[in-house]
Amino acid sequence: MSHALKHLLIGGLIIMNLGNPTAALANENDLKLTIVNPKTLYDPSPNGYSTAVITPRGARVAYISGQGSQDSTGALSPDFAVQVEQAYANLGAALDGLGAKPDRVAKLTVFVVDHDMSKLEVLTRNVKKMFGDALPAQTLVPVPKLAVDGMLFEVEAVAVVD
Repeated sequence: MSHALKHLLIGGLIIMNLGNPTAALANENDLKLTIVNPKTLYDPSPNGYSTAVITPRGARVAYISGQGSQDSTGALSPDFAVQVEQAYANLGAALDGLGAKPDRVAKLTVFVVDHDMSKLEVLTRNVKKMFGDALPAQTLVPVPKLAVDGMLFEVEAVAVVD
């Protein structure tokens, strides 16, 4: 594996081009995601997610590694709500680094240590704050532990980029 590819993989960000590699996107609307919440299924939007999201043909897709709850100094709050807010701020910074906005996120996977129903309000509030009505598809995975001791929440994303 090349040195540059190792750094790309270790850095936690992989961007790939889907469809025709020579196709140029004409404008901002060419990157618009299509949210699908079939009427025959439960409406998940009050809970902060969509059933499915379709990315546009020919768009480049970025896979953003799990963003934990450490602040820029590496500090980690013991409070679940503070960790969730910080992790979404970190996701926002990763999106900024790609030149993307939250409305370009097609899919989230969130990992919650010792998940119980009391945590859903915090999760829903934060995802709606970041994404508004452009709610991505989302999966919540309860886990016993994350990579760093004391980490209670992590979020990874798939986004469309220019």
